[in-house]
Amino acid sequence: MEVTQGVRYDTLGLSAPLMRAIEKKGYEVSTPVQAGAIPPMMAWKDVTAKAPTGTGKTYAFGIPILEHIDAQSENLQAVILAPTRELALQITDELRQLAAFMEGVKIVCCYGGQPIGKQIDALKRHPQIVVATPGRFSDHMKRRTLKVDAVQTVVLDEADRMLDMGFIHDVTRILDKIPHRRNLGLFSATISREVMDIAWVYQRDAEEITVQADEKNKPDIVQYRIDVDMDRKVETMARILHKEGYERVIVFCNTKGSVERMTKYLQMAGEDAECIHGDIPQAKREKVMQRFRDGKLRVFVATDVAARGIDVDDVDAVFNFDVPEENEYYVHRIGRTGRAKRHGTAYTFVSDYGAMVRLDEIAKFTKNVITPVEVAEDGTLTAVKKG
Repeated sequence: MEVTQGVRYDTLGLSAPLMRAIEKKGYEVSTPVQAGAIPPMMAWKDVTAKAPTGTGKTYAFGIPILEHIDAQSENLQAVILAPTRELALQITDELRQLAAFMEGVKIVCCYGGQPIGKQIDALKRHPQIVVATPGRFSDHMKRRTLKVDAVQTVVLDEADRMLDMGFIHDVTRILDKIPHRRNLGLFSATISREVMDIAWVYQRDAEEITVQADEKNKPDIVQYRIDVDMDRKVETMARILHKEGYERVIVFCNTKGSVERMTKYLQMAGEDAECIHGDIPQAKREKVMQRFRDGKLRVFVATDVAARGIDVDDVDAVFNFDVPEENEYYVHRIGRTGRAKRHGTAYTFVSDYGAMVRLDEIAKFTKNVITPVEVAEDGTLTAVKKG
């Protein structure tokens, strides 16, 4: 079923505490994926939902899960698996906001890179909902620090990315241990072969929901390509930042080394910049991401692992310091801007022939218009004349 429109939240038959939390956020009308997924999930049906990044998938499964929770029970009732710790933390944060007026609902987040003892203590408080990365959830199951025999709902968020990252064995092991669940939700930007296999084996009569990236939900993002020598990228970026006065920017690099160098160069150029990547301790990563979410950090530099993990509605611009190695990465990177019906801008630097070929492939794959521009000394952009 293709869904093109949202519905008013007050037509979905939601409980008063949930409606109060939604109204507090200032939302009246759902996104299309929420309109498509909430009713069948509320009716305990399996759901496979394909929708672009940034279209409100967390509420699409979070609202039905919270409506089903028995807050008086100490049993674990819902499990949400996410591919990265950043996304797991983001989902947890959104669910806690949604549950703000629901007494007794406890949500715990479990992921690798954090001391397991701290998580075991949190699990001893008997949460009804656990959000986790598959590897760490498997660890807890092996240690018997959580019981899954009363779990009713399982959701795989960013299922394509999760299976692509090699978590398929962890995911199937977890699903095999929860045979009496009442429904399984698969939420994904793309439906890969692996996602289809999971659906085939573990779902029954699933509602299939598709939200196309049409003009209504397609982000309003102007995309520029800038041909520039490698050693002039930072200087060029600084010019644009100065000219445009952006308050919140994400810079993507392909490697950890590139992220580190880029951050140092930007700091030397006087920019308020910090970075995260896989080798940075988790506590520091969370601190940097929180500063960025709170609007206290102007430039956030990251590898692709953070592209799906940080969920901020008002990122002014995205810079691709390196052309991404995968077409899908480009979509997820630029999808950090132009959200919540705001205007966004994406800049991609091209410094060699290979990058130029890759960006041409990306433009063809995504059907996006990427305009070649030159950057003047004062940061003004001018279109490159053809021929």
